[in-house]
Amino acid sequence: MAEKSKKTSARHADDARQARRRPAYVDNTRGVANWKHAGEWLKWRGIEDIECITPDLAGVPRGKMMPTSKFTSNTSLSLPSALFRQTISGEYPEETGNFRYDPQDGDLKLMPDLSTLAAVPWESDPTAQVICDIVDPEGKSVDYAPRNVLKRVLSLYEDKGWRPAVAPEIEFYLVALNDDPDYPLQPPVGRSGRTIARGQSYTIAGVNEFDELIDDIYHFSEAQGLEIDTLIHEEGPAQLEINLRHGDPLLLADQVFMFKRTIREAALKHGIYATFMAKPMQGQAGSAMHIHQSVTDAKTGGNIFCNRDGSPSSKFFSFIGGMQHFVPKALVMMAPYVNSYRRLAPQMACPVNNAWGYDNRTVAFRVPHSDPAARRVENRLPSSDANPYLALAASLACGWLGMVREIVPDSPTETTANEGTTVDLPRGLLDALSVLEDEPSFIEVFGKDFIDIYAGVKRGEFETFMEVISPWEREFLLLNV
Repeated sequence: MAEKSKKTSARHADDARQARRRPAYVDNTRGVANWKHAGEWLKWRGIEDIECITPDLAGVPRGKMMPTSKFTSNTSLSLPSALFRQTISGEYPEETGNFRYDPQDGDLKLMPDLSTLAAVPWESDPTAQVICDIVDPEGKSVDYAPRNVLKRVLSLYEDKGWRPAVAPEIEFYLVALNDDPDYPLQPPVGRSGRTIARGQSYTIAGVNEFDELIDDIYHFSEAQGLEIDTLIHEEGPAQLEINLRHGDPLLLADQVFMFKRTIREAALKHGIYATFMAKPMQGQAGSAMHIHQSVTDAKTGGNIFCNRDGSPSSKFFSFIGGMQHFVPKALVMMAPYVNSYRRLAPQMACPVNNAWGYDNRTVAFRVPHSDPAARRVENRLPSSDANPYLALAASLACGWLGMVREIVPDSPTETTANEGTTVDLPRGLLDALSVLEDEPSFIEVFGKDFIDIYAGVKRGEFETFMEVISPWEREFLLLNV
């Protein structure tokens, strides 16, 4: 026993020496400062492979996997430029209008942002991931890459001495496995052995139906340094919502990008799907990505939506004015697919207007009750299928345009704004694209290259959709026309 005690003591002493030698940053769950720290972070964790990923126009992770020894040896990483002209169905649209391909399909370089370095907790082998920016061979930022589009908008705020903050709320459905796209999606079976019914909004029982899956979401998130504020059950059957804490828009876009991946992986582990489609089930509520937005003075840290006496400032009202005027024209960046506009329909829970009001969930732009220091504007129009970088860029750009142009909003709506059959927004994908392209202010805030490429890809997706014959057409046209 004495010999065993000596060995245990020696092991503890060795562990203590190892801990003293270990730099503090290797314990970071997310992000390191430089390449030296990255190498030590990977070594101490025994990481074998690393995924270098970047969001494409759809927000799909694209990139390369490699051994960590190659990653830390200054290996050049590149992707073909055509990847950013690919539709969600994997096709490459014909050149039309201002949409063009690089005639050489030259390489674009992946530049790892080491502040995003994190583990991939669902992999069986020790694996890490890092989000990358896209630059050209000379190192210049590529304007149409989604992460760079958001950075461009944030630089406009920085030039004015402003610092925006956002808090996204992401809704999604859990659905039973479905390997035939001709069949409608169905809710999964929960721990009770039954499929969950609709009308479970905010019930704890609805959340508890998927306790083990939700535990994995929390564990996977914690291992990546992703912080969930709250999780609730929404109105639809097996529809959940995750709320994130407010913070820097680029950081939050990165988190949404990684959360979507994390939630899908956790669901697959339990034999079900997680979907961020805007309208996955006919007759059920759609899934939104509401965005709470505020702006502070970069020097003082004070909320510029407030006067010194706590009353709403002129910038608060002009931010709302910009949202009212420009968001309908930028809607396609927040509702990017044909399916998105099935959510934006009359008689559904989401707004189909450009009205604003205080604590009014029937308007597009809601001002929640809060202390003056927390005064913010919630954009309720984006759907959860949106690329988070583009949705945040669009929403913040519209508010910025309102502030710099001092746009005066309408009077706040004090009644229900969602009654009737009127839709005060583009009603479909092509309409939304046309108003995006026709707004000259968007060249300044998003860049011409982005608008031309985005519009070309979206038109390509619409043409692909038009090739599909729907059940509605077979039901009502087959024998009646």
